[in-house]
Amino acid sequence: MFKKLLSDTIIYGLTTILMRLINYLLVPIHTKVFDVEDFGILSLFYSYAVVFNVVYTYGMETTYFRFATKHKDKKEKVFSQILSSVIITSLIFSGILWASTPYISEYLNYENSSSFVKIFATLFAVDAILAIPFASLRVEGKAKRFAALKIIEVFLTVGLNYLFLVTFHDLYQTAEAGSFLTKFYDPSFGLGYSFVANLISKSIILVLLSDKLLKVKLQWSWKAMKPYYKYGFPLLFSGLAFAVNEVFDRILIPILLPDDFYSYGNAEYALGVYSACYKLSIFVTFTVQAYKYAAEPFFFNQAESKESPRVFAKVMYYFVIVLMLMVVGVTANLNWLASIFIRNKEYLIGLPVVPILLMANIFLGMYYNLSVWFKVTDNTNYGAMISFVGAAITLSLNFLLIPLLGFYGSAVATFICYFTMMLLAYLLGNKYYPIPYNVKMISFYLILGGAFLVLFFQLPKQDFWPQLITQNVLFIVFSLIIVIIERNFFIKILGNRKK
Repeated sequence: MFKKLLSDTIIYGLTTILMRLINYLLVPIHTKVFDVEDFGILSLFYSYAVVFNVVYTYGMETTYFRFATKHKDKKEKVFSQILSSVIITSLIFSGILWASTPYISEYLNYENSSSFVKIFATLFAVDAILAIPFASLRVEGKAKRFAALKIIEVFLTVGLNYLFLVTFHDLYQTAEAGSFLTKFYDPSFGLGYSFVANLISKSIILVLLSDKLLKVKLQWSWKAMKPYYKYGFPLLFSGLAFAVNEVFDRILIPILLPDDFYSYGNAEYALGVYSACYKLSIFVTFTVQAYKYAAEPFFFNQAESKESPRVFAKVMYYFVIVLMLMVVGVTANLNWLASIFIRNKEYLIGLPVVPILLMANIFLGMYYNLSVWFKVTDNTNYGAMISFVGAAITLSLNFLLIPLLGFYGSAVATFICYFTMMLLAYLLGNKYYPIPYNVKMISFYLILGGAFLVLFFQLPKQDFWPQLITQNVLFIVFSLIIVIIERNFFIKILGNRKK
């Protein structure tokens, strides 16, 4: 059981890393082809996509997990009903966007913006429809097929971007007038080809999932869908609140930070430093995201078992240990890791925010674990409430702390936000769905790990190698403390391997 969770987490983890690498693989292509303004527009459209993806799926992905595992004998019917609803609403939403294109493009006031809006309206629909078949693969435990399709999407997206933006662009320069290429390729369409590449890649994945889509019998009735909407709509608001938690710190820094706050640069410069260092938290973010992919269907499949509270508690316990080891290990090696991922030394002045963000992501991961209670008891309205509290904390603390602490204020706001959400989920869960978490030992490991993080930054400044060795010796000490305390677990694992 736990081996399945671990193997799926590894598969989803590698897939998640590869999917995120799209952003890094596309940056050299996009920065070569587009000027700074166009690159900003590209980023802006994909920022909107985060919000629209939440709206288009309106919690139906998690809703499918819940009802497909709760009514296993009606899994196909649940799949058809939920996917039918998503297809219908996606067509309605995208139809509204298409009809509103003149007004939206006038507001955006970018060249080709009307075409971009139509492409994205279609892209949102395709992406939303894809979400349910992918959820089905996760429920069925088909992690390898899930991963294969996501990897295909990665290569298609990068390959098509290169084809449209580099290969065709270069060939166009030497093509004869009236040739096939000059008839269908327009260099002035620019970044629109990046959007088209994304749409084509997702459409191909849709075709590759046709075996699932063709099983669907389009159907919709309020009576049938009401339980799904009741469960899923609070998750829509949770998703929107999470979007605030994820991106609003970077939106507010250039607005709230005085230009003379830092001696080395203005507010935009500070935002660049913070954003670059924020990316170093990906080591834990990837793990949390991969774990979420694997754990959600696992939790729902275990929900009806009498042993489920004990299982959930055990999963949480070892989840915290693994993440705490990662956070202390990453922080011990932060200087050389940063030199690999952030080539410009000017950004390194923001490194002290990284441990704060890493710890914040541990709390977020713990929240995902703790959220199992309101998902398996159909009380998703509590999830929405907790998320809104988190969003309120994010906004209020950023407004309060950015003028006082600079981008450190944003990091602290993220830390407090996710800690509060985690605490609320635990307290409410303890009331409505008690799970015997080992609070004493989990708290001990969090405090012990936090103490080591503080110690790393209190050490006297040394040359690169002495500092690296010192910090890694401390990391080994931290690891040995855990091994000694958890020796029975490790002896059991080693014993099973010998068998």
